[in-house]
Amino acid sequence: RYGDVEVSQFNSAHMIAEKWNISREEMELFAFNSHQKAISAIESGIFKNEIIPVNGLFDDETPRRDTSLERMSTLEPLIEGHSITAALSSQNADGAACLLIVSEEILKEHNLEPLVKVSHISVRADDPIWMLTAPIPATKYALKKSGMDLSDIDIVEINEAFASIPLAWQKEFDYPSEKINVHGGAIAYGHPLGATGSMLVSMMIDALVQQDKQLGCIVLCTAAGMASCCIIERIES
Repeated sequence: RYGDVEVSQFNSAHMIAEKWNISREEMELFAFNSHQKAISAIESGIFKNEIIPVNGLFDDETPRRDTSLERMSTLEPLIEGHSITAALSSQNADGAACLLIVSEEILKEHNLEPLVKVSHISVRADDPIWMLTAPIPATKYALKKSGMDLSDIDIVEINEAFASIPLAWQKEFDYPSEKINVHGGAIAYGHPLGATGSMLVSMMIDALVQQDKQLGCIVLCTAAGMASCCIIERIES
């Protein structure tokens, strides 16, 4: 609580949709596309080089092949009178992810072949009552500190905790929607807390390789109104 205000992610996601004038229909289309992009990526075998099979499972189970805009429109809001439904929220999911991050010294000492270089990483905070808006100031700060412009960034991964978050980010920066979460996001894959950040970096690497692009920006809201932003640069072998 902050004073008399009870903070809730569901409230925050709804407040964001209202502030950035994002309709439920717009969010449902975004969520539907997340599932469609995820299914297409899985069927194309894009993630085969990064997923270790567990108990006979080779692919993520959460993308919904049978979902539709019509079915989404029938769901009741999570809070009465609000616009956020389960279909517009990241799924509860189990998951694990691992990245090997080393210095240039260790890279040379062990003769490692790098995939990407971290060009910038930072954490910023925003109003904790709004809670989920910090990806916007985090992105602004990262671009300023790195001396880059969003036009320099080839692909963006922004965590889909709720559909209103990436849509508000996209409206704020007027960034091309086709360059955001090109293989789907947490609405389709789930949001296993503690693993999502590494998952997004791994997905970004695959996207940069597949599309033969150079620079990627990964941004996600964390806890208590904070967000992290990381800019990575692909290193071609």
